[in-house]
Amino acid sequence: MSERAAPFFCPYCGDEDLRPSEAGHGAWECHGCRRAFQLKFLGLLSPTASTASTAANSASAATTSANSTANDGGSSGDQRDD
Repeated sequence: MSERAAPFFCPYCGDEDLRPSEAGHGAWECHGCRRAFQLKFLGLLSPTASTASTAANSASAATTSANSTANDGGSSGDQRDD
């Protein structure tokens, strides 16, 4: 594939009126919001890094959910009589 990939919409406003910019490779101009931006390919992620971060995020979310459930259990009896 020798052609560069073009973005379909502006990442800032969502408008589709994009034109290549003369600022350099991967540079685009949005004529909807008058912003200029540049896209750059950083590389491919390794499959193990992606799987490890997903597993860590799932474990963190489960721990947070369990902690909030345990903390909410005693809140109903904490009412003050004035």
